[in-house]
Amino acid sequence: MRSIFLSWQFWALLSATFAALTAVFAKVGIENVNSDFATLIRTIVILCALGAILIVTGQWQPLGSISGRSYLFLVLSGLASGASWVCYFRALKLGNAAQVAPIDKLSVVLVAVFGVAFLGEKLSLPNWLGVGFIAAGAVLVAYKG
Repeated sequence: MRSIFLSWQFWALLSATFAALTAVFAKVGIENVNSDFATLIRTIVILCALGAILIVTGQWQPLGSISGRSYLFLVLSGLASGASWVCYFRALKLGNAAQVAPIDKLSVVLVAVFGVAFLGEKLSLPNWLGVGFIAAGAVLVAYKG
């Protein structure tokens, strides 16, 4: 039997849990702080924590072992993450966490569309229905009526 720690579902649920905590903690944390400065503090914490994890688990790898293509796309991913964080913290500063987070999660819809368009992934009709429900649900949760 496969260990739960080897399951992508386990890690995805943990990711969702930590993302939810991120919104709640950040909303409280940015109360009297500039959102961009708050993003910098968050980034420093992430760098330190991840560096410690790599060292403790022995997962550090030589920088020369990474291809130029991988570097390019990891840098682009980092820039996109940074832009996302800056926008997310700014949105949290201006709006309610319960409304900002669902709109942010429209990224799930965009990943499905981009995966099909750019990565050649295939989605079935039930998959597309789920994407549509996620989009509708995000809009309904964020709706301030």
